[in-house]
Amino acid sequence: MTEQMKNKRENMELVVITGMSGAGKTVAVQSFEDLGYYCIDNLPPELLLTFLKLLAASDRKQKRVAAVMDMRGREYFDSLTGTLDQIEAADGFDLQVLFLDADDSTLVKRYKETRRKHPLSHGGLVSDGIRKEREMLSELKGRARYLFNTSQLLPRELREKIVESFSESEKGTFTVNVMSFGYKHGIPIDADIALDVRFLPNPYYIEELKPLTGLQSEVYEYVMKQNDTKELIAKLEDLFRFLIPRYKEEGKAQLVIAFGCTGGQHRSVSLAEYFAEKLSGEYKTSVTHRDIKHRKG
Repeated sequence: MTEQMKNKRENMELVVITGMSGAGKTVAVQSFEDLGYYCIDNLPPELLLTFLKLLAASDRKQKRVAAVMDMRGREYFDSLTGTLDQIEAADGFDLQVLFLDADDSTLVKRYKETRRKHPLSHGGLVSDGIRKEREMLSELKGRARYLFNTSQLLPRELREKIVESFSESEKGTFTVNVMSFGYKHGIPIDADIALDVRFLPNPYYIEELKPLTGLQSEVYEYVMKQNDTKELIAKLEDLFRFLIPRYKEEGKAQLVIAFGCTGGQHRSVSLAEYFAEKLSGEYKTSVTHRDIKHRKG
């Protein structure tokens, strides 16, 4: 074992959980508790590094800590970026930022359902508070190693994503998440690479294929036999051979590659299925079809 690997193993792992209010931080912190993390909720950022040093020096020797930092402590939140810089510069800590997001309409709906006030709305519209929060969190979102969009996730599914990414058995595993989506429903906000495949022939306009999806052989084979599809695949395989190892070397824990077509039913699903299978030989992969409506066998 190299000295660098030994030091990394001995470091305290700190996961800072942040993101949009209403995006699932309560579910997230409960998930980290289940994974055995020592969890801190809403501690002022200025006190975080001091608290971590106290934990490190205690007899219990906490090695895995998760801290929720959000807009509830808005009078202290501005100092969070500086605190994270100090932690990264300090010895003995391995810092990771988990950013939870969701689209605006989902967040508004969640606030209406719970009848809670957004921390930045100041008695006004929830949508105004969401807009202000996005602006304030933009820099923090940019330094996140993990970005989960919870718009389409059930609480159980968010827990599964956290367990997959942070359980000790999966620690250090680089994951490629391949997804399909429909542009008519919006581009997924957690996509690192979004590829538009609407130029391919559309099975939607073939009567017997219209009600099916790319999960079925009839549609999949139709999409894959097109000359443009074959040329696209060859070019993308070359691109991914170049890009993915460099994303991994840069320190990303996961890479989200999204294929989009008009409705997210046919072309994008077929390409996502192909590349999820293709990349699984070299990387841990998962595949998600965000906008698929019918999954017939």
